[in-house]
Amino acid sequence: MAQSVAKLPVKNEKLAPVSTSETWQPLESLRQEIDRLFDNFGLGPWQPFRHSLFQAEPLFRRALMRGTTPAVDVAESEKAYEITAELPGMDEKDIEVKVAESRLTIKGEKLEEKEEKKKDYYLHERHFGSFERSFELPTTVDADKIEANFKKGVLTVTLPKKAEAQKPAKKIDVKAA
Repeated sequence: MAQSVAKLPVKNEKLAPVSTSETWQPLESLRQEIDRLFDNFGLGPWQPFRHSLFQAEPLFRRALMRGTTPAVDVAESEKAYEITAELPGMDEKDIEVKVAESRLTIKGEKLEEKEEKKKDYYLHERHFGSFERSFELPTTVDADKIEANFKKGVLTVTLPKKAEAQKPAKKIDVKAA
C-alpha cells in the first residue's frame, strides 16, 4: 500500500526582528514538572506523585497543546541539512514553514474538540495550542530549494546546500619544521 506524502509550501517573506522573549527555553518543561510536583506535595497523606482524576492524556500531548515548542533533530549530509520534528496529532494544514532573511520558521496551531453523548453523561472538551521554532540558516543553504514534507505526524524540512558548499574539503599536508 503506497503512503501519501504531503508537500508543504515554503514561503519566502520579510521577517521582523525577533524579541528575546521568544527564545527557546529547553528546560522550561522540566521546571514546570518540578513546580507541579511541589504543588501536589501537600494534597493528601503522602501522595506527592498523585495526578488529578481528569488528567488522562499523555504528557507529550499536553505539552504540545499548551503551546510548548516541539523538539527537533538536525542532521547534516554532504548535500543538505535536514530538520525533523515530531508533531503528533497534527495535520499538514496546521503547519506553516517560512523562510525570511536567512531564518527558517516552523509554526503550528491546533484546535481539537471532542464531544461524547451517552445515556448517563455528556462530555465536551476543547484543547488548543500553538508553537513556533526559528533557525538561523547557514550561508551555505540554497534557500530557494528548501522543501518540507509531512508524513504520519513527522515534519521533515530539507535544506539543500549550494553547489560550492558541496565540494569536498581539501586536505593540507602538515610538514615538520
